[in-house]
Amino acid sequence: MTPLAQDSYPQPAARSRLGGGGVWRVILLSACFVGLAVAYSIFGDQIPADMLLLVLGVLAVIGVFCLFGLAAGLFKIAHSDDGPALQNAIVDSLDYGAVVADREGRIIYANAAYGELIAGLNRKSVVSVPRLFASAAEASEAIYRLSRAAHDGRRAVEDIRLTEGDALNGVANQPVWYRVSVQILPEIEGAGGKKLVLWSVENISRDRERQENIFLELQKAIDYLDHAPAGFFSTDGRGKIQYLNATLAHWLGYDLAEFDAGSLRLSEIVRGDGSGLLLGGSNDGQIKTEVIDIDLVKRDGTNLPVRLLHRAARLAEGDLGETRTLVLDRAPGVDASEELRNAEVRFSRFFNDTPFAIAALDESGKIVRTNAPFSRTFGNEHGEKATEGLPLTELVAPEASSRFINAIETAKSNQSTIEPVDTVLAANEERSVRLYVTGVADAGDSDERVIVYAMDTTEQRVLEQQFAQSQKMQAVGQLAGGIAHDLNNILTAIIGFSDLLLLNLRPNDPSFKDTMEIKQNANRAAGLVRQLLAFSRRQTLRLEVLEVSLLVDDLTVLFKRLIGDSITLSVDHAPNIWPVRADHIQLEQVVINLVVNARDAMPEGGSVKIRTSNVEESVAATFNYRGMPAADYVLIEVEDSGTGIPPEVLAKIFEPFFTTKDIGKGTGLGLSTVYGIVKQTGGFIYADTELGQGTTFKIFLPRYVRKEEKPEQIEQQTKVRDLTGQERILIVEDEDSVRAFASRALSSAGYVVHEADSGVDALEVLEEIDGEIELLISDVVMPEMDGPTLLTHMRERYPEIKVIFVSGYAEENIRKGLEDDSSVEFLAKPFSLKQLAQKVKTVLEGAE
Repeated sequence: MTPLAQDSYPQPAARSRLGGGGVWRVILLSACFVGLAVAYSIFGDQIPADMLLLVLGVLAVIGVFCLFGLAAGLFKIAHSDDGPALQNAIVDSLDYGAVVADREGRIIYANAAYGELIAGLNRKSVVSVPRLFASAAEASEAIYRLSRAAHDGRRAVEDIRLTEGDALNGVANQPVWYRVSVQILPEIEGAGGKKLVLWSVENISRDRERQENIFLELQKAIDYLDHAPAGFFSTDGRGKIQYLNATLAHWLGYDLAEFDAGSLRLSEIVRGDGSGLLLGGSNDGQIKTEVIDIDLVKRDGTNLPVRLLHRAARLAEGDLGETRTLVLDRAPGVDASEELRNAEVRFSRFFNDTPFAIAALDESGKIVRTNAPFSRTFGNEHGEKATEGLPLTELVAPEASSRFINAIETAKSNQSTIEPVDTVLAANEERSVRLYVTGVADAGDSDERVIVYAMDTTEQRVLEQQFAQSQKMQAVGQLAGGIAHDLNNILTAIIGFSDLLLLNLRPNDPSFKDTMEIKQNANRAAGLVRQLLAFSRRQTLRLEVLEVSLLVDDLTVLFKRLIGDSITLSVDHAPNIWPVRADHIQLEQVVINLVVNARDAMPEGGSVKIRTSNVEESVAATFNYRGMPAADYVLIEVEDSGTGIPPEVLAKIFEPFFTTKDIGKGTGLGLSTVYGIVKQTGGFIYADTELGQGTTFKIFLPRYVRKEEKPEQIEQQTKVRDLTGQERILIVEDEDSVRAFASRALSSAGYVVHEADSGVDALEVLEEIDGEIELLISDVVMPEMDGPTLLTHMRERYPEIKVIFVSGYAEENIRKGLEDDSSVEFLAKPFSLKQLAQKVKTVLEGAE
């Protein structure tokens, strides 16, 4: 390798030997030879000649080998300094200071640039980097961190700014920047195992000055933009405003000092559906600037008419990129052409504030431009897809595409009468629109050939469906209620006369068993009637305050028997469940029905989970369940891991007589009965389902809050044993068989019974006996005069007579207007002899 020229090589500022052991090796070798010579002179006579010759021969061979090895450069006795190595040349040629030191700070090597730095600071000797900055207070913390990094064997870099006139900066108030770094060097030969550290010191004042100048220029540019005579804002792809200039902030009434990027959304400053219009963008990957006349919303809620020069582009992947928008004030007095400005503002408001979505289509049916409501109507509020250049047929359901295309072709031929097209959206079948299509006769140079007006008919369709469903349910309910009323009269007679027969028969009598069969089958029929009444919401509910968690726990053993061993059951109650007011028996029936349905949905086994919890009003307000107002509810959930419910079945599950079971295996009244009981209790029931994952039925019951002024009356549980009496009773019933049974039953118990077949006849009987009765038992639904009307007339002359109303309809319907009349009680049909006698006894004695 050719030695480097000494005159062109920058000499290091400091250098010390790492080794120094070569001289000591020479001295040690000389001492060995001297020792051998002394030994030979003393013991020469005793050493054999052959051995002496052998030693001298070995020494001669070693000497010759060392001479040849030294000449060939295989080894050397000491370090030579014939000239700098290539590595030293590279380090010494650096334009910044480099210092190699040990971890204690002793300098091993310092390059020429570091020497120049020391000389420029009028230092007489080369010092370590920490000592170089020791007198600068501003650098103390940075140097401390660098020293700790050197001691710990870590790499570190610090930028140090010095402003005062000190040892490092001879000119006062002239800031100087240094970049100081430290790193550990790998172990090198001759270092004696010491860990060496490389320090570097670079003056970066010029670079920092250049950066500060760029920053100042940028600040000036921003200041120019902020105070431009036009507004400007930029948003990201999600509609969050990233930049807002001072002019636009002033127009809108915002304090620019309080504005943070992303804290304001486009929908907050653009009126109506305009944000969706601005987030539409052009075709994928294209950039287009368009002019939009629209209203912005000031902070105080007032409108600001503006003209936007808006640019929104989509990335190649289809995502909306950042938007850039220039805002021109169109308020009165700004534009010199006031009449033209007013016309443009009026048109933009008509165009963008209409409840109709409007789109202009070209010859092929692709969208040319739209108004603000278009994005909302077609579910593109957040700019998920570009609207410009999109065929409008892609936004409607496929089954309506052909009708819509025919309407477009008709419009292009300038036909005046075009039937509107009703359809649902392709992206969301829950939303529906009605499309009105008209042609553009004189489009000139414009691409517009067809105008489409779209009216959102989702709510109208839902209301129509709900109305039709309610009409159907009401008709079926009225039919069921009417049938149930007549059946209850018949069943009351059957059950009642069966009881009268059983009174005269002994258990071993052959007719006793037949009579019991008649009564049991009549009771089964009464259960079916109760289901009809539950569906039509006309059944009798014995409302009481309940703890649903206790009710569910009491049914757990029954549930396990119902679902079998292949299905696991888990019950979970949230703490402090609120009370509800419901019919205990009917609510039990609701939960049992749902558990049975869950079992039937899992023929191969699975799991049923029952949960109870409280739902506060604020949480209920976040639900999307249709028809349920925000309030405090107690939630009962029955979840299964079954097959789920298909959408076409889910819409009909609460309809009467609808069932998916085989013929003869289901009446179709199970869920309709559940629905009727829940609705009559004032609650709501919904089904959340997913095919293949299972179904969760959710029952929301209103929270019951106890009123101190009217404490809940608790029904007396003590059964009356003596059912006889001698009081006088008037029975009013238009059904002869029911009246005959009730009269015979009470007469056999010792009561004095009077009969009437209508309300008018009852008033005449009362007149004849001068009101000498203690109890009136009356049917509710009767010809000529019903029970409540009879009660009103009777109270005028005989206010103290107690009353029992008998009907198959709900107690709440009968008690309308009678809430404060504690003397009016109720007995539901069908009833047995014992139930009638016990009710009469408890009312006469005032037990309830």
